[in-house]
Amino acid sequence: MEVETRQRRIRIWVAYDGTNYHGWQIQDNGITIEEELNRALTELLGQEIRVIGASRTDAGVHALMNVAVFDTSGRIPAEKICYALNARLPEDIRILRSEEVPEDWHPRHCESRKTYEYRICRSEIQQPLRRLYTYHVYRELNLEAMTEAAHFLEGEHDFQSFCQAGSQAETTVRRIYQVVLEEQGEELVIRVTGNGFLYNMVRIIVGTLLEVGAGRLRPEDIPLILEKRDRGAAGPTAPAKGLTLVKYEFLTSGGNSLEP
Repeated sequence: MEVETRQRRIRIWVAYDGTNYHGWQIQDNGITIEEELNRALTELLGQEIRVIGASRTDAGVHALMNVAVFDTSGRIPAEKICYALNARLPEDIRILRSEEVPEDWHPRHCESRKTYEYRICRSEIQQPLRRLYTYHVYRELNLEAMTEAAHFLEGEHDFQSFCQAGSQAETTVRRIYQVVLEEQGEELVIRVTGNGFLYNMVRIIVGTLLEVGAGRLRPEDIPLILEKRDRGAAGPTAPAKGLTLVKYEFLTSGGNSLEP
């Protein structure tokens, strides 16, 4: 059946291995997820396409799901775009779903909840197959202290101490709903859910919790670090490769979510 030609806004749910990319947003110094999506969509639809992403993940960060929208007058049915697009994308980027949304729907203007997972491999010697997706930490970690410290991060706070310099955020106040530590065999998973995250925020949270686990910081230091609003007060930034955006939930009308 022929589809009427009209301007539509299409939402896509995107999964990717971030190892070979310089993050989501287009950069001068390397290829990005956004660049690959723009290229493949322009080729597919025969018109210049520029996607708008919900979460601008950093270089080397992975995603089981991220969200983007674009406008097109192309005639391919919205739900079929994902299949045609996957045929034009590299194997480390996949579109999980495509669907039409209202023309004014914008992924960064909706109330949302994001969940990131950071994976730490605690084996004596790192398994080669895990090297791209976990951070190898061979020392003993005090998980009880890390869990206690994590609870201090929950709630609404000014997270300036957990924001890398160079952020263009209008405010550094964010709400963290939950920080959970979960042992999965030799891996330690740190799961962080919030309404939004600052530049490198989750990786700095992980780096700070690791300092607690190593005994270089105390759990009760976390409120003091928050109060200082100083990046130098928090721990180091954990490597990008251990971080994955695993879930995106839109809490406002027309948002929906997609399970990994």
